[in-house]
Amino acid sequence: MYDEIAANKRNSWILIITVALILVGIGFFAGEYWGSRYAGVALAVVIAAVSALAAYYGGAGMILTISRAKRIEKKDHPQLFNVVDELAIAGGLPMPAIFIIDDSAPNAFATGRDPEHASVAITTGLLDKLSRDELQGVMAHELSHVGNRDILFSMMVGIMVGSIVMVSDFFLRSVFWSRGGRKRDQKGNAGAIMLVVALLFAIFAPLFAKLLQLAVSRQREYLADASAVKLTRYPEGLASALEKIAGDKEVLEVANRATQHLYIVNPIKPFEKRAKGLFSTHPPLEERVSRIREM
Repeated sequence: MYDEIAANKRNSWILIITVALILVGIGFFAGEYWGSRYAGVALAVVIAAVSALAAYYGGAGMILTISRAKRIEKKDHPQLFNVVDELAIAGGLPMPAIFIIDDSAPNAFATGRDPEHASVAITTGLLDKLSRDELQGVMAHELSHVGNRDILFSMMVGIMVGSIVMVSDFFLRSVFWSRGGRKRDQKGNAGAIMLVVALLFAIFAPLFAKLLQLAVSRQREYLADASAVKLTRYPEGLASALEKIAGDKEVLEVANRATQHLYIVNPIKPFEKRAKGLFSTHPPLEERVSRIREM
């Protein structure tokens, strides 16, 4: 368990550094093509920095707003508060803010920049369709994301990957909608070669960064499952909850491509139109359940 946590942290830093280098690389090639490599790198860094600051201080609120989550008090749902409070004490964590999403599809997620500013959001469908033991398993999983600092990581890396997409898209559009950069005009064949390299980098960098993000995200789900079982000492509660959530046919309308990775089970069902062309943001459910029941 502790080895997995240590490996998780190492992989997180490797991912952050790799994504940052990809972003700088796009800025370098774009700047080289347009005549100033340093200006390109500076622009990429500024975009990433502004996006990261916005995400750090306002990202959680934005996610909760997009998800139409409303904060509740203990009097609104005493059992839910008791479950979360018990798990927070067991995990040595502050009590997170609790939000409800009015939707019949069962699911939940955690967000925030640190344990002191964490929030958990639960759908009404989850509260209606799960037993207390299953609810405890789900909440233990989400609080494990808080304790493992996954919530900040997911938000920050998501912003960095988004910045790569933004810079790449800006560069590609500028190339196709203009007569070309100064470098191409001045250097002839060398400029043409640089253009090809820059275009290839801009096209494939976002895909590569996204695949890296998804690979680490899937490992984090396994770790959160293991941490949840450690908190509850009852593997069957979480295993049964995952099967119920995944097997439910209700569609979570408020989920989208930007927030799907946050949920305990991918909220976008395979039969939906919006599922086409999406990469898997979660490990296979059967593998997760099998690992949990082996603990």
